[in-house]
Amino acid sequence: MSSQEPPLKHFAVPAHERWFEDYVPGAVYEFDGFELAKEAVVRFATEFDPQPFHIDEQAAKDSPFGGLIASGWHTASLMMRVLVDEYISSVASLSSPGIDELRWLAPVRPGDHLLVRATVLEARQSRSKPDRGIVRSLFEVLPPGGEPVMSMQAINLFACRP
Repeated sequence: MSSQEPPLKHFAVPAHERWFEDYVPGAVYEFDGFELAKEAVVRFATEFDPQPFHIDEQAAKDSPFGGLIASGWHTASLMMRVLVDEYISSVASLSSPGIDELRWLAPVRPGDHLLVRATVLEARQSRSKPDRGIVRSLFEVLPPGGEPVMSMQAINLFACRP
């Protein structure tokens, strides 16, 4: 993180009162995230990403990872849950046209406890639809005090305060 300020734990207003104007460029938030249980890692991967290093402990030991790792899609899904609970407005969210630069930077293992950091990179009012704004954010998943294991940039559309 480039800022000298520590990350904020909460927005100034709760999600049900949060509008486009509350997403201030440069603001950094850090939310308690999740811990991955081995059973959940295997269950998710068995259904959605059944590669041997996600579902079979012996095959995972023999893989380049040296042990069981979570699917990156599992990590992304858990991050999304935190963002819906903590970052995305429940009254002003209009949608997301997409994400950019999704990166899985390091393996995530069962038992890892991970935080979610959100940095508001840009917030600008739409020129074609002035009742809404466009927010570009950097989302990172990381262990406490550690380096990110996953990152992505996302674009969200939020309604302006009425």
